Amino acid sequence: MRKAFALNQSVPAQTGVKLLISPQPTPNGPMHVGHISGPSLAADLAARAARAAGEDVIYFCGLDPHQNYCLARSEQLGLPPSDMLKIFGDRIHRAMELAGFHHDLFSDPTTDADYRAAVPALLTGLLATGAVVEKETPVALCSACRRTLHHVRVTGTCGICGQGAAGGSCEGCGGFTSALTLVDPVSSCCDAAAEFTTAVLPVLRLEDFREPLREAWLGERLQPRVRTLLQHYLEAGLPDIPMAYETDWGLPWRGSSGAELRIDVWCELSLGYLYTTARHLEPGVEATPAACAAAWTAVSEVWHFIGMDGSFGNAVLVPSVMAAAGVSPSKHAGIISNEFYRLDGLKFSTSRDHAIWADEFLATEDPAVVRAFLAWDRPDHYGTDFTMAAFEAFKKYFTGVLDGSVAGGHEPGSPLARLEAERGLRALRLETFDPSLAVRCALAAYPSGDESARTLMSCITGAEH
Repeated sequence: MRKAFALNQSVPAQTGVKLLISPQPTPNGPMHVGHISGPSLAADLAARAARAAGEDVIYFCGLDPHQNYCLARSEQLGLPPSDMLKIFGDRIHRAMELAGFHHDLFSDPTTDADYRAAVPALLTGLLATGAVVEKETPVALCSACRRTLHHVRVTGTCGICGQGAAGGSCEGCGGFTSALTLVDPVSSCCDAAAEFTTAVLPVLRLEDFREPLREAWLGERLQPRVRTLLQHYLEAGLPDIPMAYETDWGLPWRGSSGAELRIDVWCELSLGYLYTTARHLEPGVEATPAACAAAWTAVSEVWHFIGMDGSFGNAVLVPSVMAAAGVSPSKHAGIISNEFYRLDGLKFSTSRDHAIWADEFLATEDPAVVRAFLAWDRPDHYGTDFTMAAFEAFKKYFTGVLDGSVAGGHEPGSPLARLEAERGLRALRLETFDPSLAVRCALAAYPSGDESARTLMSCITGAEH
């Protein structure tokens, strides 16, 4: 019989700390302009605007080195994984520095020994409470090399939207994908058919959290396509998620059998959010679900910034793992998502080297202009297309507005300037986030010299005000 467990109900009054989570780049390549244009820049803009409004904010990011995309890329490049992670990790840090992203909390599992010990300990703690159970679970293996098929190692057709997808998530609809949910799954390592067997694995039953999730979703700020995905799972049922499995990459963990498994990377991210935030709020916090949940009482709202393909992970899995530890899904206030950014008509792609690398681009262009252009051209509700011609035209106009050589905008003293600036600042607030509108308002209001217009422009460009 499953042990009873409950959300942490005895919580003190909330202090109003807002946690803004920017996605953790996978160091299987550098960040490209597509990464910057979507959730990374969006989180920075929102954090700056929230602070300008006097709100208490934790702006959280990190690196995600335990995706097996990292192992696959190191094998492709012929580099030891540690060398590759260092090379690309350094370039990611450089891109963030040049872009003006100043995080309050940055998680790097490759250098954080406490993190590497705490995440497995938390999984063991969830097993002890009964929130996670060990049970015989279907798994898929490559019929040629016998590798466990998960994430990069498996491809097929999404069972929800019918598009091609790898394991983890579907880029088409944002749904959960695995060798068990994909149609006609094959291994990417050997291009061989999947072979199915079973293993005793730790499993999180998402259906256990259906009602608190549903109630949270009703109040969250979500894009329509995310809501469509969530409606699918409410109708079709929420899946069981293996928290760990036998594989060749990821954080090691041992269950009751003593066999070494590796923690699923999305489950690791969820537990990592739980622990690193708790440790930030309460240094020295014990790596147990109860202790971390108690530290989380200081957090009033959680906001996730994602690409559309992160919808299931951030809207369903992360709050479920946290709920298993005792953190109510009601803390999750919204998801600010974006569609894909294209480069000359094709999706930015690290694996195909079809990209403008962010560290190189920001080193040769004014980061303030890059930030403003990407906010203006952001693929928020639909995909947009980066072209150098458009960037150059925007740069000429934007710099002209700032130095006064381009006419336009509101004159000093105009009552419209303050209204335009206030509209732009509201457009950077979490509840009404629309950075493209904010840039247009900033361009109109800045020539007036109004103080609120300068505050708005500093949020957009990353300059100190």
